[in-house]
Amino acid sequence: MARSRTAAVLRTWLAETWPLVQATAAATVAWVIAVRIGGHDAPFFAPIAAVVALNFGRGERGRNAVRLVFGVCIGIVIGEVTVVVLGGGWGGLALATFVALVIAQALGANRLMRVQAAAGAALTIAAAGGSAGGGAGVYRLVDALVGAGVALVFTQILFPPEPLALVRRAERAALTTMAEGLGLAAEAIERGAYDEDLHAGLIGCMSGVREHLAEVGRAGPAGARVAGHSLIWWYRRPAAAWTRQEAAQVQLLGASCLMLMRTAVSAGLPGQGRLAQAVRELAGAVTDLSTDLGSHRIRQRAVDRAFTVARRIGEAPAPRMEREAAAAGVRFLCLDIMVFAGAAPREASDVLQQGAGKPRAIAPPEDFHLPGLPRGALFRRLRRGLPGRRRR
Repeated sequence: MARSRTAAVLRTWLAETWPLVQATAAATVAWVIAVRIGGHDAPFFAPIAAVVALNFGRGERGRNAVRLVFGVCIGIVIGEVTVVVLGGGWGGLALATFVALVIAQALGANRLMRVQAAAGAALTIAAAGGSAGGGAGVYRLVDALVGAGVALVFTQILFPPEPLALVRRAERAALTTMAEGLGLAAEAIERGAYDEDLHAGLIGCMSGVREHLAEVGRAGPAGARVAGHSLIWWYRRPAAAWTRQEAAQVQLLGASCLMLMRTAVSAGLPGQGRLAQAVRELAGAVTDLSTDLGSHRIRQRAVDRAFTVARRIGEAPAPRMEREAAAAGVRFLCLDIMVFAGAAPREASDVLQQGAGKPRAIAPPEDFHLPGLPRGALFRRLRRGLPGRRRR
């Protein structure tokens, strides 16, 4: 147990450190290139641009490198025009900054692009010292192109994130928190009385589930973009499309978990051991899914467990409003677990009606292989980038 915990901590640390290593290497490479081709001895903005572009979540870094360049271009053009027309000074700096922000906003820019537009305009005027032709804007533009270009090489060619792993990482974190919250909900339902520690734990889990669901919402489209634009992972497009739909289903599953946890927070349901056991069974199914989303066997087992619970809950009486709310929450959760695990939505819905057959989980997409490349374990690890993850 201690060794597995240590290994998990080490894998987490490596996963968090690897992007920092990439950013450091990109900054160094950008500096070296800018010194050789930039025409000035202090190309400080080239490494800054590389780090800024890479300082975003995986799947977003390439787009932000392009946004950075566009923002810098807007700022430099506005700054140079302001220097020629009005000269320097605080008045010209204020006007150029405002105009650059307005133009970036009109183009639908995000915060990074707006900040770079304003910074480009302000630095161009400040560095020019009020004289036209200072060349500060040109140097900054070259540095931005170098830094963003290096960042694009790192994100699109050398170290693009694997689309499936990008989405599955966010899904696993969300499922783990859901399972923890369901375990606390089962305990709260079984006790049937207010418990301060349980209440605090449930509130914390509910907050964590919402945060992880937001991350899943970002990771789904990001994985599809990586598969569509990366030169390395283009053959992952079918799997990325699957996981994008799967990420949407996680949102429904999370909503059901939140509803059941919310019911457990406030409902006084003494003597509901049967209902608590059902919630524990569903927590176990969610935990199973979090261990290996690529396993058809685990998905089918989750469908079977949810099917059994749905049938059992359908037969249990619920005379009180609180009990009926909790029972309804369990039914919705059973439905969402089955659909998320790969059961057809119509078959999963029919389970809630008596006499319906047991649904079957659809096999997840295979680990698509690029023809002509080796299938060995070492190559799989290299394809996934460092650090690799162990397949169960």
